[in-house]
Amino acid sequence: MKADLKELFRQAEEMHPEMMKEWQFLVDRDCGPDCKEGVDRTVRDTADFLEAIGFSVRFHVYENAGNMLVAEYGDMNSPFVVLTGHLDTVFARGTVAGRPFAEENGRVTGPGVLDMKGGITILLYVCKILAENGYDRYPLKIILAGDEETGHARSGAAGDYLKEARGALMGFNLETGFTDNRVIVERKGVFQCRFDTEGIGAHAGNNPEDGRSAVRELSRKVWDIEELTDRTKGTNVNVGVFSGGTVANAVPEKASCVVDVRFRTNAELERVQRGLEKIAASSYVEGTKTTYTPIVRVAAMEKLPGTDELFSRAEKAAEESGLPPMKADSVGGGSDSAYLTAAGVPTLCALGVKGQYNHTVREWAEESSLTERTKLMLALLMKL
Repeated sequence: MKADLKELFRQAEEMHPEMMKEWQFLVDRDCGPDCKEGVDRTVRDTADFLEAIGFSVRFHVYENAGNMLVAEYGDMNSPFVVLTGHLDTVFARGTVAGRPFAEENGRVTGPGVLDMKGGITILLYVCKILAENGYDRYPLKIILAGDEETGHARSGAAGDYLKEARGALMGFNLETGFTDNRVIVERKGVFQCRFDTEGIGAHAGNNPEDGRSAVRELSRKVWDIEELTDRTKGTNVNVGVFSGGTVANAVPEKASCVVDVRFRTNAELERVQRGLEKIAASSYVEGTKTTYTPIVRVAAMEKLPGTDELFSRAEKAAEESGLPPMKADSVGGGSDSAYLTAAGVPTLCALGVKGQYNHTVREWAEESSLTERTKLMLALLMKL
C-alpha cells in the first residue's frame, strides 16, 4: 500500500463532494420493480466505474428482473472478501421526477437514498480509494443484485449469490445503516404463502344442508397454521389477511388467507413449510379443498460460528480508528446477506449510510454518515 489509514481517511474527506454527486446520480434514476431498464443502466454505469479503477466485471442476466453485477479485484484463486448490496429500489416508475435527490440541513432525501444508493456510493468510493493506493491485502469481490426488493422472485439471483460467495473469508453488506450505529449480525428470514379454500355454495335459508362452508373450513385451519409458531426458536407464524364469502345469506363457497412466517434459521422454515403443506392437505369440512401457494421466500441471515469474532474485531478496528462505537444486533427484516451466510461466510450487514424510514416518502439519510461509513469500511478492509 502506498498510504496508511490516516491518509486514506484524508482522501475520503476530500472526495466527499464527488461522492455526493455520485449519490445523486444513482438516486435520480427510476430503479423500481417495474423498471428493469433503469436498473440495468445503473448496473452498466456501475460496471464502468469499477472497470475504470481496475476491476474486472461480468454479469448475470435475467429476462424478467434487473441484472446482477459481479466485479473482481486481485487474484480470485486466493480467499477473498465480499462487498455486496443492491441497485434496485421499491419505488415505481416516475417517482424520481416528482421527488428527486435533495439535501437540506444535513439530511438527504430521494427514492432509495437510504435503501440503498448511499451504501452503493460508499462501496464504490472505498474501492476507488483502495485501488488507487495499491491495495493488496485481500482480493475483493463485489456482488450487486438488481432485484433484491422483490426477493429475486423472477430471477435466478439467489442461486447465483450462493455460487459467487462460496470461498470468501468474510462479507460486508452496505445495506441501510441505523442512526444508533447498530451493525446487523443476524436477520430473520421471511416466508409468505396463500391458502385458498373451495367449498360448495348454497342458500343459507332454503338449503343450507347442501352447502360446504369454505369459511368454516379455513377458519379451523387458521388455528392450526398459527400453532406452528415457536417463539423459543424465534419463529412466528401469522395469518395477516383473511377473506371469504359474498353475502350473509349464502353458505360461502370460497375463502382465502395470506400467511407471514418469520424465522431465525432456515431449518425452522423447513419445519413450518412441512406443517403448512400438511394443513392444506387435510380437511375439517367434508367436500372442501384447500390449495397452498408460496408467494415470497427470503432466507434467514444466520449467525455463524465466526460472526461474533468478526464483529468483535470490527468493533476494535473502529475504536482504534477513532470512529463511533458499534453495537451488534439482530433484526426481523431480511437482506441478501442471507445468501452469504448460507454459503458459510461470516457477514456484517447494515454498513451503509445511516437514516430512517426505508420504503416510504419520508426516507432520509444523514449526509455526514457518507464519509463516516466510508472511513469505517476502509478501516475494516485495512485492519481485519
